[in-house]
Amino acid sequence: MKLQTKIPITKVTHNQIDYTSKILVLGSCFSENIGKKLGYFKFHVTQNPFGILFHPKAIEKMVLDAINTKEYLEKDIFFHQERWHSFYTHSTLSSPNKTKFLSDVNTASQSVFSTLKTANHIIITLGTSWVYRHIESDTIVANCHKIPQKKFLKELLSVSEIIESLEATVQLIKSINTKATILFTVSPVRHLKDGFVENTQSKAHLIAAIHHLINVRNNIHYFPSYEIMMDELREYRFYAEDMIHPNQIAIHYIWERFVETWFSENTKPILKEVDNIQKGMQHKPFYKDSKEHKQFLQNLEAKKERLQNQFPSIRF
Repeated sequence: MKLQTKIPITKVTHNQIDYTSKILVLGSCFSENIGKKLGYFKFHVTQNPFGILFHPKAIEKMVLDAINTKEYLEKDIFFHQERWHSFYTHSTLSSPNKTKFLSDVNTASQSVFSTLKTANHIIITLGTSWVYRHIESDTIVANCHKIPQKKFLKELLSVSEIIESLEATVQLIKSINTKATILFTVSPVRHLKDGFVENTQSKAHLIAAIHHLINVRNNIHYFPSYEIMMDELREYRFYAEDMIHPNQIAIHYIWERFVETWFSENTKPILKEVDNIQKGMQHKPFYKDSKEHKQFLQNLEAKKERLQNQFPSIRF
């Protein structure tokens, strides 16, 4: 009996991910989940230096500023609710200290630039087509930072506008890194605050635009994380308590499909070794001074040393 409609995904045979890969993860909150998985398994990954960015215009702006080596100055930031913010960064970077905030933003921008130049794989997860335009400056922002809604106009990016933005982002990346593999995906997180119909329209615009850009010969790909959630995992038992975000089971399932599709066969056994070491490091003994536990720790250190000798980039 068949109890699931499983999406057929063609396994990638070139430019696969392995432990020599340098990976940059950008975009919406689902990119955080994939980034955390890559970090857990000890890949060389840089994750959202500007924090979570939900829409294509925000990612384009970040990439453009990084490549142009823009220096963020006091005129580029503002003070609100006892903290300094930028319209182009997530609130996780915001700070009550102006000097620290400017330093953090410029350091993050430099990190984006240096990683874009050297990354083998750049994973971009898009969350929404809805954007907010700051009326006073007439610019689309990445984050409103809880400034009153009347200061913004809410707009839905058209498919052609998203295509134009994504093409600009790809061209910027390729201008400094011709060999980078760019992998687009759409976040399965539903933005229901926009409305049910509006969320569907938003996701549809993203998917239509991305598929206009896919070009395997030019190393531009699509991974169907949104479709996996909607079609393979279409039950509320795969959602968190808010019934909007995927729960850990769903995240792990999508991760497994990602590994099946994008990771080299030689890398998969190493994932298991890293996982065993990670679980061993989290183990809490009943009696930490016992001979058994001390032997366990010695064996664990030997496993770590052996793996690190094989892959110097791995650090526990």
